Amino acid sequence: MTEPTRYSTPPIELPLRLDGEPDPVVGCAGCSELADVRSRARAGGDMTTVSDCNVFMRRHPEGH
Repeated sequence: MTEPTRYSTPPIELPLRLDGEPDPVVGCAGCSELADVRSRARAGGDMTTVSDCNVFMRRHPEGH
């Protein structure tokens, strides 16, 4: 086993995403549904779901 770190380590810095939200692909039912869910979630103040929809749109199974 390894010994635990006994000294202070610097904090991990995560990159700040400045790119905008993904746009739905025209003609894709999955993208359209995610965009609709995202809009309703934003209107209701549910930013966790907004973020989840953005991730799903970026990782769309069709590759777009």
